Amino acid sequence: DVRLVESGGGMVEFGESLTLSCTATGITISNYPMSWVRKALGKGPERVSRINSAGNVQYYLDSKGRFTMSRDNAKNTLYLQMDNLRPEDTALYYCSGEDIGLSGQGTQVTVST
Repeated sequence: DVRLVESGGGMVEFGESLTLSCTATGITISNYPMSWVRKALGKGPERVSRINSAGNVQYYLDSKGRFTMSRDNAKNTLYLQMDNLRPEDTALYYCSGEDIGLSGQGTQVTVST
């Protein structure tokens, strides 16, 4: 059973922080480039960050400086540390391995003013 399961979302206020997790089963995520993607209501999906198999991270949108993506190979888990959250960060966040056609169900992040 190959799955990606996200957790850690919630409702926070402007300026607060959250850490999202994405745990994989059935695959070894360090073998593939993996992304965090978000989808806000009424908008298309947006890539937030991407980590390659070597562990190098690229950030998209305005997430660099506020968001930090990491990977724990021993736990087969991705993380997204999100600081200084803004209302426009409100979205469903999910992890995705585009090369292998795999995405999780996502975890909701809601930021209030």
